[in-house]
Amino acid sequence: MGPMAVRAASGAFLAVLFAGLVLAANRPAASPVPDSYPLATDVRLGGDDADTRLVIDLSRKIEVHAFTLADPYRVVIDMPEVVFRLPPKAGEGGRGLIKAFRFGLMMEGGSRIVIDAAKPVRVAKAFVIDAAAGDPARLVIDLVPTDRASFLRNMALEDRLLTASASTPGPQAANSNDPRPLVVLDPGHGGIDTGARAPSGQMEKDIVLDFAKRLRARLDRSGRYRVLMTRDDDTYVPLDERVRIARKAGASLFVSIHADSLPRNEGDAQGATVYTLSNKASDTQAAQLADTENRADVIAGVDLKTEPNDVAGILIDLAQRETKTFSLQFAHDVVNDLRGTARLHKEPIKSAGFRVLRAPDVPSVLVELGYVSDREDLKSLMSDAWRDRTADSIAKAIDSYFSTHVAATPGGTK
Repeated sequence: MGPMAVRAASGAFLAVLFAGLVLAANRPAASPVPDSYPLATDVRLGGDDADTRLVIDLSRKIEVHAFTLADPYRVVIDMPEVVFRLPPKAGEGGRGLIKAFRFGLMMEGGSRIVIDAAKPVRVAKAFVIDAAAGDPARLVIDLVPTDRASFLRNMALEDRLLTASASTPGPQAANSNDPRPLVVLDPGHGGIDTGARAPSGQMEKDIVLDFAKRLRARLDRSGRYRVLMTRDDDTYVPLDERVRIARKAGASLFVSIHADSLPRNEGDAQGATVYTLSNKASDTQAAQLADTENRADVIAGVDLKTEPNDVAGILIDLAQRETKTFSLQFAHDVVNDLRGTARLHKEPIKSAGFRVLRAPDVPSVLVELGYVSDREDLKSLMSDAWRDRTADSIAKAIDSYFSTHVAATPGGTK
């Protein structure tokens, strides 16, 4: 039974179960030209443990909404889409009640700043003042200390009508009348979630987006597949939303692309690795990477993790068993075609509990192209020639997977 057949059978079997879990995808609106976005050009931190102020210079006044989150203590500021042109390393250090902060695109039309607080805090002020007398507009956030009980009480009273997975625009759905297999490419991270960062500053989110676009171009040129990307710009997409995009579109294959970082003392962090889903990680390094990736939604300020109930879990497991088999077969295809193109990890096929691989009816793998923390891997990852060769290899693996496993399926599409 091939992956197309298992998708159809599993889909019918689980149709009622998953009907309530699938959110309607919104077609993204046309983006304004970048020059029309407000700019954030400078940032300052002042104060101490009794009163800390964050000030960001803006090209014009905007509306902002601040709220708090616990465990860890965070202050989140949502705003219209802003182009951040802050000084290098802005946000990496802190002062007073602020340990650090990060910023970026949250979704099309919206940006976000997430402040890591040193202790429970209260937002005393959150406002933007107009430009005046030659000075730019300014976003001002004033934080004061509080106790945990008051923090949690204030959090409960805040207006938190934010549901990131529902409000994140999904990519345009692929043509369901097209009989060709649908391949969903998932460039990891994006927007406020930068992913791993190389010692020299390169960010995982940029590396994997460029690679996914190269792979998409190769698959498109072959004419054999429909291709959909979970993001094709620097946009944050929650993990569960990535899975939802693939399932709603009827994906035949899901390929998540990453380039992580691990300290040397955490294991042999070098070379390409292909991961499949498992509730029990194949080794401690796989477990650590899965835990890091699964916390990506917390990085964006909102933990969207949901777990199925016991009955749903049993039914999902039944569907996943055969899906996992096809996922592993594709993982072997990828590794075979990467030999001679990319340096491979000494154990190139691993498994772990990555949330992004949990679609029960879509064969899925996570391809770790290499580690930005390794000098030789980073040199390859930053090479256009290497990216092109490696994209060619993965495209060839996709060809092998569908020609071998789908052609043998009655009614399968080659």
